Amino acid sequence: MLGKLCLTAAVSVLGVSMAFAQATTGRVRVLHASPDAPAVDVLVDGAKVLENLPYKEYSEYLALPAGTHEIRVNVTGTSTTVLQASPNVAAGTDYTAIAVGFAGKTPALKLLLLQDNNALPMGNNIKVRVVHGAASAPAVDVYVTTPFETLDGKNSVLSNVPFEAASGYLEVPASLYQARVAVAGTKTIAIDSHRLVTWPGIIRTIVAVDAKNGGAPFDLIVLPDRN
Repeated sequence: MLGKLCLTAAVSVLGVSMAFAQATTGRVRVLHASPDAPAVDVLVDGAKVLENLPYKEYSEYLALPAGTHEIRVNVTGTSTTVLQASPNVAAGTDYTAIAVGFAGKTPALKLLLLQDNNALPMGNNIKVRVVHGAASAPAVDVYVTTPFETLDGKNSVLSNVPFEAASGYLEVPASLYQARVAVAGTKTIAIDSHRLVTWPGIIRTIVAVDAKNGGAPFDLIVLPDRN
């Protein structure tokens, strides 16, 4: 009996501690999507939290106290800052910080800060968000179909999406899908996800990016927001 009481108390304390942490912290993850930038270190309020993050790689969510923080992105192993921002982190909120643009030309390097919605989708659904992070690409249309279904007669689910834009979360049933990104107003495919396997409850952010150093062939990065 004493053991059960101790276990119950421990579980209660853990639950209160987790709730308190969620009430006082937010979470931020970082994606390196600048095609001509080298690997980077990321510092928060002067302390290094990520190191040697290469192009097209991303971190897990990092907990940060609620409030405004100084984020510096340095060339890895140096004090050379290529990007600086001071975002405000709200308690209980998740964010994705994406370094987009070019370090050496226009559009210039900048930090795109997105607020994430990791609340579970309804029933057997999934949630998907699309981000145009390919600095060399024009505005695009996004088509979502079953795998290898013809685009003849199909309408895009997102139209004329410009660089740096992020869609809202699209909630759809869990199934097999294929996402294709075309130059806006055409069905000329620039990026093809091929077969996408999903299962109920997952949340994903899909980011279109350039090839290394910029330009084609373009690619997709699939970020696991939840599950």
